[in-house]
Order: sequence, then structure tokens, then C-alpha cells
Amino acid sequence: MSVTIREAIRNRHRLEVDYWPGRRIIEPHAYGYGSDGQELLRAFQVDGASASGEHQNWKLLRLDRMGHVIDTGVPFDGPRPQYKQDDTAMKGGIVEQLAHSD
Repeated sequence: MSVTIREAIRNRHRLEVDYWPGRRIIEPHAYGYGSDGQELLRAFQVDGASASGEHQNWKLLRLDRMGHVIDTGVPFDGPRPQYKQDDTAMKGGIVEQLAHSD
């Protein structure tokens, strides 16, 4: 799962993920670890289910709560304007992230 996410970040591909309450389409921006070692993904959701009711917004997703991850092959332009590089939620370290200068 993490390999698919890291490749999607590098290639700027949208992902389809199964994350409660259902399927979501996201643009992955950063992958890393939280303070307790949990794997995290910062992404912008563009479509699909949302527990908060915000179907298009920033999300911080835990990989241990994901069912499946599929690289859709659909490209996105790059970092969204509101993206903050070096995500502070990833206190355990960032493995892969988009750069603003890309």
C-alpha cells in the first residue's frame, strides 16, 4: 500500500481509497509517520464519501484504516495552493511529499 502511495505522489496521480464511510478519490500530497508511529497520508479529497460531509477538502488519513488503495492513473497538476510542505502532523517523519517548486 505504501509503495502505491509513494509512487502516486511522485507521479502526481489520483488515488482511489476505501476509507470509512466509503470510497474516496484523493490527490496525495505527503506520506509519513505520526508521533505514535502510525502511517499517515495528507491528501486533498476531490470526490467520494466523507464522514465530515466535506467531500472536497484536505484530509489526514491513517493507512491502518484504509481498505484498498488504487492508483487511478489520472494525473493532477501538483500541489494545491493551500498545501503546507513539511506537514507538522507527521512528527515521526515524512517519507514522500510534493514540493512547491515542482
